[in-house]
Amino acid sequence: MHLSAVEQSEVVMAVVQIQMSKAKQLTGFALFNLGFRPFFLGAGVFAMLSIASWLGIYHLPGLVEISHISPSQWHAHEMLYGYGMAVVSGFLLTAVKNWTGVQTLHGKPLLGLFALWCVARVLFLFGTNLLAWAAIADLLFGFLLILAIATPIIKAKQWPQLAVISKVLLLWVGNIVFYLGSFGLLDGGMLYAINGVLFVFVSLILMIGRRVIPFFIERGVAHLVTEKIQLRQYKWLDISILMVFLALFLNEIFVHVAGISSWLALALFALNGYRLYNWHTPALWRVPLVWSLYVASWLINLGFLIYGLQTQLGIAAVLMLHLFTIGGIGLMTLSMMSRVALGHSGRDIKALSPWMKLAFALIVLSAVFRIVLPLLMISHYPTWIMISGVCWIMGFALFLLVYTPILCKPRVDGTYG
Repeated sequence: MHLSAVEQSEVVMAVVQIQMSKAKQLTGFALFNLGFRPFFLGAGVFAMLSIASWLGIYHLPGLVEISHISPSQWHAHEMLYGYGMAVVSGFLLTAVKNWTGVQTLHGKPLLGLFALWCVARVLFLFGTNLLAWAAIADLLFGFLLILAIATPIIKAKQWPQLAVISKVLLLWVGNIVFYLGSFGLLDGGMLYAINGVLFVFVSLILMIGRRVIPFFIERGVAHLVTEKIQLRQYKWLDISILMVFLALFLNEIFVHVAGISSWLALALFALNGYRLYNWHTPALWRVPLVWSLYVASWLINLGFLIYGLQTQLGIAAVLMLHLFTIGGIGLMTLSMMSRVALGHSGRDIKALSPWMKLAFALIVLSAVFRIVLPLLMISHYPTWIMISGVCWIMGFALFLLVYTPILCKPRVDGTYG
């Protein structure tokens, strides 16, 4: 087929316009193109700021005025409802777009949602003098986040995905309970909110991890093995873990039947351990984005073991909680953010920066100094907390060093997102 001179000219002009548009997109500012960008960047910055503030408060009491709640409750709230919610927001605003094919928040609406999260975090960093304003910003942020991720799911009529919405709704309700407790309107509200949200985060990791970690392992090691790997999955196992976890959650938060939680936690350790055994392949240890997820999964599982043996071994509850939070949630979220940011910016997920291997190792070290060393030498407890905090800060500093340009620059393929 031959084109006329006019048609040839039009084709050339179209190609030039596409190339110019792509070049413009590649050199633009893309931080608010998709949810993972601002919230992963915010999570990385806040992970450092919040722990640095906590180290100062822990070693220099009175550095920041905290009233109505204890300093440890302040710290727990900001790491779970602050850092944790940022990671959840970035992940779900991105994942829901993929699941439904419906565009999630971007541009100015995304900027507005992110600004609310930032306002709440900044107000909390200065203690509790502005607690009422922090509560307004925080709860409004949570409500708008639920709307932002529920709307595309409802439009696409993907009703099974509403299970994810239910978890985010629980996080929001937990935050309401925390603020009610902090203002003296609900006895024990802070304790319910912190313990409850820890369970919700662990359940989110178990649920989403069941969906993606086996897939990531199979894909991640495919180039390292000669035969195709297909990890074993069992529906009875998934249902058993869900039911036992739900029973543990209900007993710990609402029922409080003595002794049952220990047996439920040990059952979870056995069931989840069998699942992780089925997910193992030797090649995964050669892929940092895979072994980090796998180690984080095992650290959460070890948390179930310590939970079950806590009374018999006389282990302080705070050490068990940090096994879940630093070793499990911290390492899992850092690894997930690293992978998602590469994949959704159009980059090769196999091209992980060598610095991230060190970042993952530093988070593992943070868990070791916060949990293992106090068990061995409790007399140096303040020192272990300081070293653990420094390892955490260094790990996230490396994340920001590597990923700030990736999160701010457009996709390398020139498409929007």
